[in-house]
Amino acid sequence: MVSRGTTAAPDAKEPPMGNRYAARVLLRLPWTLDLVARWQRRGITARDGMIALLYAVLGFLPPLAEIGSRLGELPARPLDALGVAAGLAMTLPLVLRRTRPETALALVATGFAVQELRGYVTFASVGLLVALYSAGAYQRRLRRTVAAVATAGYALLTAALIAAGSPTSADGFPLFYLALAGAWLVGAWARWSRASEAERRRLAARTALAAERERIARELHDVVTHHVTAMVVQAGAAQFVASSEEKVTANLAAIGETGRRALGELRDLLGVLDPARRAPMDRLPTLAQVPDLVEQSRAAGQPIELVERGDRPDLGAGRELTAYRVVQEALTNALKYATGRPTLVRLDHRSEGVDIEITTSAATTRRPAPGVGGSGRGLAGLRDRVELFGGEFDAGPAPDGGFTVRARIPIGDPA
Repeated sequence: MVSRGTTAAPDAKEPPMGNRYAARVLLRLPWTLDLVARWQRRGITARDGMIALLYAVLGFLPPLAEIGSRLGELPARPLDALGVAAGLAMTLPLVLRRTRPETALALVATGFAVQELRGYVTFASVGLLVALYSAGAYQRRLRRTVAAVATAGYALLTAALIAAGSPTSADGFPLFYLALAGAWLVGAWARWSRASEAERRRLAARTALAAERERIARELHDVVTHHVTAMVVQAGAAQFVASSEEKVTANLAAIGETGRRALGELRDLLGVLDPARRAPMDRLPTLAQVPDLVEQSRAAGQPIELVERGDRPDLGAGRELTAYRVVQEALTNALKYATGRPTLVRLDHRSEGVDIEITTSAATTRRPAPGVGGSGRGLAGLRDRVELFGGEFDAGPAPDGGFTVRARIPIGDPA
């Protein structure tokens, strides 16, 4: 007779018991995570209410109903209506343990005192430890007052138990008090830890905000100062060539072109600062725009010579922008403090990076051009920018009385 039943292949093996258990756990994990998420979405009062209700139920279920904290060790008696009320008073008020911890502690302590003086035994007495922890962790005001009142109440309870004939030893009451104080201290430590973490986060957010403000201010300074300085110098020069219509027209055209460039760079800058706009990084200025920058300064009346050597390496967007800002700030300062003095811009492109040097001849005066002031932000900001990319920056008087700005910006991450 041929059997029609289906048999497993001889080499088929069932997965080990551990693997099957792990598979079941993984299958239930999304459900567990969803349950935890639902629990966390509930309000504080709702969550604490469920915990208080759970304590109340456990307090009267055997065998937990016969386990509890015993301080006075008075003769035990079975639960009656007053005992049930005392048990509920030690559990249900825990619904207020975070919103009104002092009220919860007062109600729970009252229930505990009734339990001890009447000789009831119930697991609900654990609620006193929970209430003390919550008072240490969540109470905001009158912390010392509540601690003093709780200590005085414990002393009165101790005296009442001794008067009722408690057989507890002399050191039993202080040891029990230390256990209760320990619960409060653990809560106070948890409160301190939360406060320290919150302060650390506030400081980190404040530092990040200050850094972002500084970055925005630096970018606005770099974009606006150069163009506005050129416009002010060009407008001032127009006053002295008013008799020449062609020169006035040329100056006004230069002012208009400078203003349009400023607006364009501002739009690009705001696009980078605003993530929602997602402006492309390749629209930011690079070393390829240095000749245009030089022409703009020449149009403002500054004699500038540009010397470039070598092939431009690919520095990356951040380094290209920094190199451009170095030249821009140096030419801005030349327009401010050495208007009309020869300025030499050297760009030495190397495989390792780029060397930048801008030298302005000695000015007849160190005072800025009329209507142009300095914020003191430019050179200091440039040093920070260059050093951020592992480069070197130096700015100071030249031997002939002029002023020189030097920067070396490498390729790659800073060492």
